[in-house]
Amino acid sequence: MSEENKEKSVSLWNKVLETSLRLPFVKVNREEFLTKELTKFCTPMEVMTALDDTPLKVLNKKEIDKLANQCINYHLTMVCGTSALMGLPGGWWMAGTIPTDLTQFYGHILSLMQKLIYLYGWPSLTNVNQQLDDESLNIMTLFVGVMMGNKLAVEALTKVVGQMSKNAGIKISEGIMAHYIIKIAQWIGINMTKEGFAKGMGKVLPLVGAPISATITYYTFRPMARRLKKHLDDLYDMRHGEF
Repeated sequence: MSEENKEKSVSLWNKVLETSLRLPFVKVNREEFLTKELTKFCTPMEVMTALDDTPLKVLNKKEIDKLANQCINYHLTMVCGTSALMGLPGGWWMAGTIPTDLTQFYGHILSLMQKLIYLYGWPSLTNVNQQLDDESLNIMTLFVGVMMGNKLAVEALTKVVGQMSKNAGIKISEGIMAHYIIKIAQWIGINMTKEGFAKGMGKVLPLVGAPISATITYYTFRPMARRLKKHLDDLYDMRHGEF
């Protein structure tokens, strides 16, 4: 691939990431989310422990699985419904439907990603003002890479977890930044281009555009969600629930 195409791939992912984060449901407040979800299983004191430390101190694996699967099913339903609406023939959105569909799709991916990592004990990606810095965006890029099946992203996140055991919060070393982030962003951008084309073909078919679009979304989103959960399960087993 030429350097120009590599830059375009990175630019595409950064644009989708930036645009998706503007959607109102994407940024997840860790404290609010965990408080809402953990009250199903925990006492008020246990909820406080989870917020101050980690949910892994108060939830067993079965409870984490149940909450994680509920989050996956919720976002899967929402993203497929949105994709079906955008796949309907006609309508004012047809001229820009592919980028809008991608934005919605990755909006749900990013929202689900935050919810799952918070359940599995990761610290908040946002600062006290609920803003995401560049390092948080890089973490999101790594997680999306994992969800799309990129082995480099899995390797990079394993290294990040190792750093988390030594430092407060999430930190990415310059080495990880240099060797992984750009390559993974390029890879995501390339795959998004293919994905957008497939969805676009479904939309131009009269009458069947909506079900095809929703079906493609289902069989794209669900495996991505399952890959993330499996990766988090592997880390859970590897570190015995201690981040």
